[in-house]
Amino acid sequence: MTSRTLKAGLRTERLVLRDAMASEARAAASLKMREFGGNAIEIEPGQIVSGFSPIRSEVDIRPLMEQLGARGARLCVPAILDKTTIVFRELVPGAPLVDTGFGTTGPGDDAPVVDPDIMLVPLAAFDRTGHRIGYGAGYYDRAIDLLHRKGRQPRLIGIAFDCQEVASVPAEPHDVALDAVLTESGLRVLNGNW
Repeated sequence: MTSRTLKAGLRTERLVLRDAMASEARAAASLKMREFGGNAIEIEPGQIVSGFSPIRSEVDIRPLMEQLGARGARLCVPAILDKTTIVFRELVPGAPLVDTGFGTTGPGDDAPVVDPDIMLVPLAAFDRTGHRIGYGAGYYDRAIDLLHRKGRQPRLIGIAFDCQEVASVPAEPHDVALDAVLTESGLRVLNGNW
């Protein structure tokens, strides 16, 4: 069985579990993540934090983003440019939100494009070593690679529910491990570069 096939199976399995969570449980877990991550995620005033607007049964990290913004972070969210590329547009209070692709909303084309210092990364599955399985399109893998090629090393924090953890994600050479994972059980720092 190939790594791609294994990942596809784990992705499907964990998304079924996430989808099965009651909406009230997802909402409560999302608020716990704000409680656990809102002060534990180290930020310097002015640092750029990328979040995301939730789709389907994803964690709603908007309360967490609001708290990080109140602590001085500049916020941004991804916008899909084409079938291979996302950029991060700055999210400023009061700016109108538009469809930004993949079922998400965010600032329009006139918003500044920024490079995040900290990335809150959505995912389908993760393991205790920080390897993750995304949704299969590779947008975040390519965005992280581009940031690395620019000489940037953003801290990567996976955002998921506890039910999305698996014993092991088959890692491929191009995969970049997460620095931490935030779930409703707390913030788990996974490497010494935190």
